[in-house]
Amino acid sequence: MNIQVVKWCVDLALGIAFLFNAVTGIVKLMVLWRIAGFSEIVLPVALISEVHDRSGVALSILVLVHLVLNRAWILSMTKKILAGTAWT
Repeated sequence: MNIQVVKWCVDLALGIAFLFNAVTGIVKLMVLWRIAGFSEIVLPVALISEVHDRSGVALSILVLVHLVLNRAWILSMTKKILAGTAWT
């Protein structure tokens, strides 16, 4: 399989995991719901917490995979920045 396709798939999965984590994290903030006046809404907090936790783990693993796949670029840019040649 082409490495660019693998990187694209990992980045897509990262985006999806981030969206799940961000949305469930915001929903878990019940204070925002009360401030907005939605105190009567009953949410499945246990399910939301489970999705939030699992998407957080997936996000962490995908970030590690992303860093491993892009380690050559990261090291190259670090060397350029430390050498002062990144901006030329």
